[in-house]
Amino acid sequence: RMYSSLQDALATQEYEVNFVPIQASVVDSPKKQTLTPYVTGTSVLGIKYADGVMIAADTLGSYGSLARFNNLKRIQKVGEATLIGGSGDYSDFQSIMSTLEDLIDDDNAFEDGDHLLPTEIFNYLTRIMYNRRNKMDPLWNQLIVCGVEKVEGGEADEEEETKGYKTFLGQVDLHGTFFQDNTLATGYGAYLARPIL
Repeated sequence: RMYSSLQDALATQEYEVNFVPIQASVVDSPKKQTLTPYVTGTSVLGIKYADGVMIAADTLGSYGSLARFNNLKRIQKVGEATLIGGSGDYSDFQSIMSTLEDLIDDDNAFEDGDHLLPTEIFNYLTRIMYNRRNKMDPLWNQLIVCGVEKVEGGEADEEEETKGYKTFLGQVDLHGTFFQDNTLATGYGAYLARPIL
């Protein structure tokens, strides 16, 4: 039977409604999380010294217990005066670096002569790590951030005023826990190297 409108069809109540089920995999695909890091890096060491700050790491990437990759860049420059070293899952470290590159590009787009300082990048990283932890999808990394900042008049102690700059060294982990110190280490180096330093 043909009806001139939907209202006519509903008024006669002579209709069938067929629902076509939508597959759940198309609409709501499962969320994927890093449950176990696969390619990992080991310890990163950070030290403040008289005239600056230094971090060190090896370039080995382990696939489980297999020493698989031997040329991974686990220390990378971010912005003008910041270095970041990462231990833990290398793919998560690459994701963090991609996010920071976008942040630096956005900062440079303003062309105002100001650049992000190491403390600002460090604070941004602490928020990223804490946010991902709260989503139950942590980035499986421990990061050491170091850099040099120009000293403004009211912020410096006497030694920093004479140098004109101050050094920064901070660490953040997959839980968003963060702190600063004169010597830092991640991974197994926190147990072996830190007591010696």
